[in-house]
Amino acid sequence: MMTSRQYTPVIACLLMTSLLISACASMQPVNDAATTRIDAAASAEWPSFGRDYSNQRFSPLTHIDKSNVHKLDLAWQHKTGINASFQSTPLVVDGVMYVSLPFNHVLALDAKTGKALWRYEHQRRPDWKLCCGPANRGVAVADGKVFMGTVDARLLALDARTGKVLWDIDAVQDAVTTEGQESLNDKDPNSTRKITGGTGVGIAMAPVVYKGKVIVGITGVGYGLHIDNPREDAPLGAVIGVTGRYGRPGFLAAFDVNTGARVWQFDTIPAQGWEGEFASKTADGVPLNRDVAAEKASLKDYPDSARFGGGSAWSTPAIDAKLGLLYFGTGNPSPQMNDVSRPGDNLYTVSLVALDVQTGKLRWHYQQVPHDLWGYDLASPPVLFDLKRDGKVIQAVGQAGKTGWFYVHDRRTGKLLIKSDAFVPQHNLFAKATFEGTRVFPGILGGANWSPVALDQAAQQAYVAAIHAPINYTLHEKPGLNGAAPIRYAASEPLDEARWGLLSAIDLTDGKIRWQVKTEQPLVGGVLATKAGLLFTGEGNGHFNAYDSANGKLLWQARSDAGVNAPPISYAIDGEQYIAVAAGGNSIFGYKQGDNILVYKLKP
Repeated sequence: MMTSRQYTPVIACLLMTSLLISACASMQPVNDAATTRIDAAASAEWPSFGRDYSNQRFSPLTHIDKSNVHKLDLAWQHKTGINASFQSTPLVVDGVMYVSLPFNHVLALDAKTGKALWRYEHQRRPDWKLCCGPANRGVAVADGKVFMGTVDARLLALDARTGKVLWDIDAVQDAVTTEGQESLNDKDPNSTRKITGGTGVGIAMAPVVYKGKVIVGITGVGYGLHIDNPREDAPLGAVIGVTGRYGRPGFLAAFDVNTGARVWQFDTIPAQGWEGEFASKTADGVPLNRDVAAEKASLKDYPDSARFGGGSAWSTPAIDAKLGLLYFGTGNPSPQMNDVSRPGDNLYTVSLVALDVQTGKLRWHYQQVPHDLWGYDLASPPVLFDLKRDGKVIQAVGQAGKTGWFYVHDRRTGKLLIKSDAFVPQHNLFAKATFEGTRVFPGILGGANWSPVALDQAAQQAYVAAIHAPINYTLHEKPGLNGAAPIRYAASEPLDEARWGLLSAIDLTDGKIRWQVKTEQPLVGGVLATKAGLLFTGEGNGHFNAYDSANGKLLWQARSDAGVNAPPISYAIDGEQYIAVAAGGNSIFGYKQGDNILVYKLKP
């Protein structure tokens, strides 16, 4: 069952502006050159988040190859002046690089020289509660505009030539409730620690533009509290789930590129039926350790729990233009890690979802983890490819899960075709929290976190940057008010154990791991693959690496002052190939923050 709202252009115009004549006049068919450009993905450019609508992050450029990659040198760098977690994918269109910065400032740079062309300074709403820090993952460029979702839940269109604001809308009209430190018992060990987060709605994903619509989703609706780091470069503190009636459903929505008028909206939580079938196992057969009988018995006590349901939309969708389908992943249910008030499967959270790209209507969904208690959001973007299997070609969609598996589906029907070998160690997967603490991995960090994968369709391999970080999953209790029953909640916190990263090559035909490279620190940021057989990815210690995609051999390495924790891209100007990446670290993982955009090319 699905909740989907439809908006007519006339009504949308009346709501959006008092300038009825000019606004409605602008809602005529737009030049579709932008869609054609992204769909074709001209080899010299990087026009969209995943380069093209498939999200493969595969560059056809071959000037830089295995024989000369060791000659890569810094072509230029740009200091943004914003030292904070930097996750943006730069876009390059017509020789101009567009980059969103932490806190949603935007730069336009000459992609050949790094010269600044313009800068937009974002003014956030006063006292807006940030769900997940200042980072965002990029912009979209189309029809002479730069589109960006913001940490304070706005959607903006800027003039691509000047950076001037063309329109600025509130993507979320309804206010949401946030909760703070008062939710914790003063005897709880977390009660003395500074807490941020909660249900602070924002937009993290890079938008995507398709046939006159800019498509984006909201985050921060999976209610939980985040313990602040003790210092700027410290790793993640606890993430705790508090029982309560807080939050709202997430959504993915399409807006008119000319006016910002809402065209359609898909709510990630259905108004009815979100309890699902009370699955005792995942769809691929792994036990979930659920007390289904108790959940069914409590269903009558929480008839409206879906209205607080969660289901953030973290990842930029992939789009199949021929099938007319859009694919994206959803986040955890609300409250996070605490299921007392949300019996059932909690549809459509922690799911890969396929929508009709023109209307936003549901075509199919695949829930990786029904009734999620561990924070196993589908954070890494889905990727489209043609799967070659048993002499046949199947249109497929893949997604790297926080669970540690790469899932491959038939993109017409959602049928699971392959679940890969585990690309990270797994222990106590789907185990419950205990008062003594349960050692779990992968836990809330993943597996594959938000980092986008790269995919080489010809080689039938996907490349996944992933995390091994053992988690202590603990149960806490505080007294109820006025003699009421005690309130329990769970917390996830990294254990003081060895953590590392794993870069894996996964064979798409059978799900086997072909090779793995172990890195000193957990990998977060993403991968770039090229036709010349190279892979590029960064590390939190500042290393930026090039590998042989055939065997994982390290071929080249550069070093930055800050963590390289953003997805790299490649583009060409005047016959020269460039590799670009943002280097600003990541506070959640304790990686040193900075403010650099780094661009490399071959030495003369």
